[in-house]
Amino acid sequence: MQASDGARTVEVRVPATSANLGPGFDTLGLALSVYDELTVTALEAGELEISVEGTGADEIPTDASNLIARTIRYAYESVGIPAPGLRIAANNGIPHGRGLGSSGAAVVAGLLAAKGLLAGRAELSDTDLLRLATELEGHPDNVAPALFGGLTIAWTDEESPQHKKLLVHRGVAPVVFVPQSTMSTSTARSVLDPAVSREDAVFNVSRSALLIAALTQSPDLLLAATEDRLHQDRRAEAMPETDALVRALRARGFAAVVSGAGPSVLVLADGPGRRLEAAAVAEEHTRGSWQALMLAVDFMGGTVREPAEGA
Repeated sequence: MQASDGARTVEVRVPATSANLGPGFDTLGLALSVYDELTVTALEAGELEISVEGTGADEIPTDASNLIARTIRYAYESVGIPAPGLRIAANNGIPHGRGLGSSGAAVVAGLLAAKGLLAGRAELSDTDLLRLATELEGHPDNVAPALFGGLTIAWTDEESPQHKKLLVHRGVAPVVFVPQSTMSTSTARSVLDPAVSREDAVFNVSRSALLIAALTQSPDLLLAATEDRLHQDRRAEAMPETDALVRALRARGFAAVVSGAGPSVLVLADGPGRRLEAAAVAEEHTRGSWQALMLAVDFMGGTVREPAEGA
């Protein structure tokens, strides 16, 4: 590796994520097979070139306020090295403002780009990446699966955020229904009660524990395991169409939940056939106005590499 990051180029790929998964509020997250991809080149200090294609391209700033650029600078500051200028070319596949972790993916993309650009000069460990991502995003439930893939349990102890990655049962078949409308995380969180009853807390603890078993061993338990009393009903007024679709799908036996802060709906089907049935129900209920994304669980998480020779 060269001693300087000048003119170094790295390629980054980060999956979408769905957090909460029903009862696992601010704790559980799942990486899904739709991606943001970017190529980042280190330039002379002070230079900045940003181009964006794909989903939400018209909404993303291309100046110094760009989240990926800010994250790269944050990572450099964390290791005490001045940030270089940047050329960022992004191709986004993750829907923005739909509860699929687009902001968390941007943070993870920036950190992985910094990790690649800094190779040979400073090391960003997995622990460092999760800590920095949580500092920027506010909580680790989306950034953990974006970094590490699979199903993640995230928590914060006295020292730093932590995670545990689990492999998902091959019988679990995710499908996400994406509306045209958007919802900000801050708006979705503003409607939540500051306190919950002991009964509701115990209910969610039991369902969260069951959900781990359902996702890793027994997909037939997914419907019961995705019941929630902490956040979904409270967000219903802000997302009536999302709430109606979740209820319609669950009434037909599908493990449907609000994806992240919404307004997308995630169904954890117990097999590809059931996923197609869920899509038919959603098509009927929304009259085709929502997009169905037939996805797989991403097991790799975010990746960074130098471009192949001759590519």
